[in-house]
Amino acid sequence: MSAKTRIVVLHMREVIYTVIFAALAILLILLLVFMFRSGKKGADAQETMKYVSGVYTSSIALNNQAMDVKVVVDDNRINSISLDNLDETAATMYPLMQPALDQISQQIYEKQSTEGITYDEANQYTSTVLLNAIKDALSKAEKT
Repeated sequence: MSAKTRIVVLHMREVIYTVIFAALAILLILLLVFMFRSGKKGADAQETMKYVSGVYTSSIALNNQAMDVKVVVDDNRINSISLDNLDETAATMYPLMQPALDQISQQIYEKQSTEGITYDEANQYTSTVLLNAIKDALSKAEKT
């Protein structure tokens, strides 16, 4: 039995092309794995869905005038905050309610949280009452 020695001649251009195509193939496989993996699992998946979608209300009673703060949420976003059952006499007696709610709700839309909300000292009491009502409505919406 004679062993034949074979000599393989590789051209440098072929080696470089092979290495480049192998690197691109590995990069493509990694990209596909990261793109099509199932996403967050476990505790992380629950954090993305903070609320149960719906409309939640919290009542405010000021001098026998009842009004509701209505908060509309979807799975992970606060969509709108408004005052319901605000009749003309209550609006006349408490003229700072709507402007204070507009200021607070704008900050909540931007932050998607009730933490770190600022308000004017001139309508501090009104803003505190509204913020507590919003927090109460959001606590009803939170997913347990």
